[in-house]
Amino acid sequence: MRSVLRKVPGRLEELDRKLVHSVAQLPGGSHDDFFRRLSSAANQGKLWICIAAVMALFPGDTRRAALHGVLAQGAASAVTNLVFKSLLPRARPLPEHLPVFRFVNPQPASSSMPSGHSASAAAFALGVGLVRPALGTALAPLAAGVAYSRVHTGAHWPSDVFFGSAIGAGAALVTRKWWPVRPPAPAVRRTPVEAAALPAGEGLGIAVNTLGGSYSAETADALQGVFPKAYIKEVGPDDDVASEIEAVAIRPGIVALGVWGGDGTVGTAAAAAVEHSVPLLVLPGGTLNHFARDAGTATLQAAVDAATHGEAACADIGCVLVERGLPDSPEQLELTMLNTASIGLYPNLVRRREHLQPALGKPLAGVIAMFRTFAAGTPSTLVVDGVRHKLWILYLGRGRYYPRDHAPLVRPVLDDGVLDLRMITADESFARLRLLWAVLTGTVATSRITHLSEASRIRVEQGDSSMVLAVDGEVMPGVRAVEFSVRPAGLVYYTPLPMG
Repeated sequence: MRSVLRKVPGRLEELDRKLVHSVAQLPGGSHDDFFRRLSSAANQGKLWICIAAVMALFPGDTRRAALHGVLAQGAASAVTNLVFKSLLPRARPLPEHLPVFRFVNPQPASSSMPSGHSASAAAFALGVGLVRPALGTALAPLAAGVAYSRVHTGAHWPSDVFFGSAIGAGAALVTRKWWPVRPPAPAVRRTPVEAAALPAGEGLGIAVNTLGGSYSAETADALQGVFPKAYIKEVGPDDDVASEIEAVAIRPGIVALGVWGGDGTVGTAAAAAVEHSVPLLVLPGGTLNHFARDAGTATLQAAVDAATHGEAACADIGCVLVERGLPDSPEQLELTMLNTASIGLYPNLVRRREHLQPALGKPLAGVIAMFRTFAAGTPSTLVVDGVRHKLWILYLGRGRYYPRDHAPLVRPVLDDGVLDLRMITADESFARLRLLWAVLTGTVATSRITHLSEASRIRVEQGDSSMVLAVDGEVMPGVRAVEFSVRPAGLVYYTPLPMG
């Protein structure tokens, strides 16, 4: 027995032998087949991967719990098989120690110490439980059953199982900060203001961009059906969008400007609404329309209700001063920023994420998009408020976006008076590896490469080459410098307001 239990203290060897003897004395029955099948199902973590796949079908914390469980299992399996099995060689139990009908066949050839099955089982169950305690509790008996099955089938000594389970629990605790549960975004808050009621669309002029991604031949008719008294102008491919929207805003009898289109079109309409002091009704349309979502008019019915009852609020707007051209012949351009601006690789990241999101969901789509974008991309050198940086991404939101990581999604408050600045830098050593690790573990928000701040004015200047700037989805190359500021409560927009 000493040759079998190499590198194991005498008292532990004695305890292992007694426990295995006790298991051997158990009468045979259907439970033998159950534990043999359960042990086999957990080979290579197949059982836990299948459970995680089912959990991933449910959004929110359940999907996040599945991801944490798989990450913890992967870490436990790697430490067990690549480290401890090499450091602690140990022979497995022999057929003489258990009834032959119960003994696993073929027996694994690797070291018996520690149990990889037990490590994976404990890591997955505890990893899930740290995010969803109820699910972790439900999985605990199954994990315990897998761990015991390794002794019941003669694959491991009991101390191997206990040690493996400890490794699994440690892996779950170590990885608890990977893909952390995001704190909830604050509640939606509106600052109500007076605006004209538009029953049946009376006094409403709507500009419809026919280049919007969801436009069809029936779009204008559908809008006319819900706003029968509104003036509707379709902006064609050969039309100047800004000029056509301007014409709608100043048309006699128009008291409110409506817009159907993507982020760029909505931004242009917001500038016209501010210029001519009319409220803006943002309708759900276009390829992307983030402001409609933030404004509460992501459905046509919500927009109709708000306009009909004259429910409106105020929003801040971003003022963007762009410097282009050569130093001896500079050109300045003033833009209105309704949502976001970015420099660097962020536009590519967003396009990839939006493309993958319908099939994979937001978290996984974000991870894959980040890997693809940064594997091939290169950082830019920029001067931000006088400080020189190498940057993968400079992202600027008009207002605080949530969550506070690389994938901002929602903006509960539209008049908080701040610019949300997020920079992912390449100044640190091993910058690309740091970035990919942060993406893999979901710790971008807390990584040293991520810099989050807020300001009311920000200036960005080119470093080694000119910048490519994107404002509300509209890309502008050849930028030498750009300055962002906030105009508080500059825009009045229609939005459904809570009762009372």
